[in-house]
Parts: sequence; structure tokens; C-alpha cells
Amino acid sequence: MRFSSLPAVLCAGFLFFSNSYGFAQGSDFQKWIASYKRTAGAQGVNAQLYDRVFKGMTPDPRIKKSAENQPEFTRAIWQYLDSAVSEDRVLHGRRMVDEWSGWLDKIEAKYGVNRHVVLAIWGMESSYGRILDNTSIVRSTPRALATLAYNGGRRGKYARKQLIAALKILQNGDVSPTQMRGSWAGAMGHTQFIPTTYQAYAVDITGDGKRDIWNSIPDALASTAAYLNKMGWQSGQTWGYEVTLPKNFNYRLSNQRKQQSVVSWGKLGVKRANGSKFPRGADMARLYTPAGAKGPAFLLLKNFYVIKRYNNSSAYALGVGHLSDRLLGLSGFAVEWPRGDRPLTFSEKKALQKGLSEKGYKPGAVDGKIGQRTRQAIQAYQKASGLVPDGHDSIKLLNRLQGRT
Repeated sequence: MRFSSLPAVLCAGFLFFSNSYGFAQGSDFQKWIASYKRTAGAQGVNAQLYDRVFKGMTPDPRIKKSAENQPEFTRAIWQYLDSAVSEDRVLHGRRMVDEWSGWLDKIEAKYGVNRHVVLAIWGMESSYGRILDNTSIVRSTPRALATLAYNGGRRGKYARKQLIAALKILQNGDVSPTQMRGSWAGAMGHTQFIPTTYQAYAVDITGDGKRDIWNSIPDALASTAAYLNKMGWQSGQTWGYEVTLPKNFNYRLSNQRKQQSVVSWGKLGVKRANGSKFPRGADMARLYTPAGAKGPAFLLLKNFYVIKRYNNSSAYALGVGHLSDRLLGLSGFAVEWPRGDRPLTFSEKKALQKGLSEKGYKPGAVDGKIGQRTRQAIQAYQKASGLVPDGHDSIKLLNRLQGRT
């Protein structure tokens, strides 16, 4: 998800739209700033600080483009991972492991979170801070939030709440207004905390009296570890394992909420892809097959879902987990992704559901959401068609269903 989008841990990912789909004009924007001063004051924001932050401010014209950016085609998970866990990111991250080892020792000892996971999040969110120097992407947090708040729409309430929190952070002296910078949606600093999450979880591990996630890498990394710790990180355990599945495996067991112990999965023929044994048979895990039978499979442990509290995306959590493994020195995926395939667009998902329904397979509502009922319908269709019934939707499946292959 990276820097230009909003980390869902810190706030669920979404798009912003203005009520009129227009854009704030400078004079009207300043009128809104003046009127909002009373609201900010009622919530404890100092009037002098407020005036200093917003003096002469104009709306950020780049926000509209960022807020309305919704690609028609969804990237395949392997395309996302190719970018998220690039060789450059792995090599640079390994240098960061060595460079910050002293602080990472302290952070790991205090919060119990694996250093490679913390660094992987840093790498995913701001490319180890390198993107913070990109002035075409990074922008003033107060200005970005004020622009979003003014333009309102479905998420104006979010922006107004975050703006008040950002002003209180400035009032506390943790950072100056010019240094409070981040993404278009208000996520800030090296590891992309939104203001309210910063208020609740950021820490000052350097002891200088400031929780500085913008300029202090130790504070940013420690704040990330503190957050994961509060979300239930299991110290000494991994996020999950890449596994191989036996022939004729029952894919109805994959992508389910129900967990089984690693020992139970082993009895079903599930093995680690690298040939090693599972270190703790009692660990509870879910089976995840993001590309169906043709791609890698994973047993996901509790820490995977803790990572999802940072950003509620399975692709993101898999990226963090895989990057952390690579920083540790482990190799890439053992099983290749089906790179000749691609995921369906929203409209194509609806077409798939409609086609399944017309053939009597009962996928549920034609809403473009591939849930359990749709996967079961896909499996029934695949079984009747002599395919591996893995329940995975793809363009090849849609083409077959529509008689184009």
C-alpha cells in the first residue's frame, strides 16, 4: 500500500470525494479555516498555534487527483509483491538491519517484536525513509487534512478528526509545522502513522522528550513495534509459512476463518515448502491460497493478522512477512505465481457471478464481492467442468464460463 495510499492499520483505506466533485478555492478555503477555528478551540487547540499553522494556507491542488485515483484494473498479488519485495528493497533493508542493530536490539528487547518485521514495515511504508525526500509525493499534513476536511464528502469527518489530532501533536511540540509531512491522506513520517494512532501508540525511545517519527528513525521503529505489541504480537513466533499441498487436496479448507493446529494441517499432507519441519505443532493456523491451486500456499499464524492491524490487506501483510523473511536471509517463494493469469476487475467479478447464477450455481448477490458463497459456486462449477475446484476467480475462469475458451 505504500506511501501514497493510506495505511489501513492506522485508518482503513478509502477514497475521498467532495460533495460537488469540485475543488476548494483559496478564498473559500480561508473562510472555512476561519470558521473551523472555533471547533478546534473547543477541543483544546491553542488559537495562536492555529493561526500560525494556517496563515496564508491554500488548498493542496494535488489532493483531488490522489483522492480520486481508483485504477480500473486491480494488480495481481505477484505484481504487488514484486514491487513491495523488490531486490533493491531487500538489499537496502539488509543494510538497515546492520546500521540500526543497536537500536533494534533495544526495541526488540522492550516490545518483543521481530526486528525484521519492524524493518519490513518501514521498507513498505516509506522505502526506509527514502521517499520522504520526494517533494512530488510528500506534503504538509495539516494542509492535506485541511484540504480533505474542507472538501468534505464521505470522509470529511475522518479528515476533521485527524486534523484536530495533528494540531494537538504540534501543540505538544513533538514536531514543527514545517516538518509534519506525510502522505496525501494524513499518514505521517517514516512508518506512516495517522495522527490519532500516533497519539495513542507513538513512543519516545531516545528519551529526548519528543515522539519524533519524522526525524528520529529509532522513535519511528519503536513506535511501530509498540503498536504491534499492543495489537497482540506473539514474541518469538513467525507470521506464517509457505507450504505445499498434496494432490487432490480439498480446497474448501483454504481461505476460511476456521483455524487448525499445524499438526492437524500436517496430517492432511500440508508440508513446509522448504522441506523443514514446523517448529511448533500446537500453533494455530489458517490456510491461504491467494492465487488458487496454481500459486503458492501459506499457513498463516496469529502474527500475520497482527500485521493486518497495521494495514487491513492480506497482500500487504504477506508483503511484510515475505520481506521480513528476505531481510533475515531466507530465499524467495518456492512455488511460482501464475503470471499468465490476472485478477478480475469489479465489473468482471459481477459478470462471473451473473454467469454462475445463470448456470444454476447460486453465487449469492451479483455485487462484485467474491465471498464464501461465490467461492463455493466457483468450486461447484470447476468440479463439474473437470477443473481443480480451488474456488479461485480469474480471467481464464470467466472466459471459460462465457464460452470464450
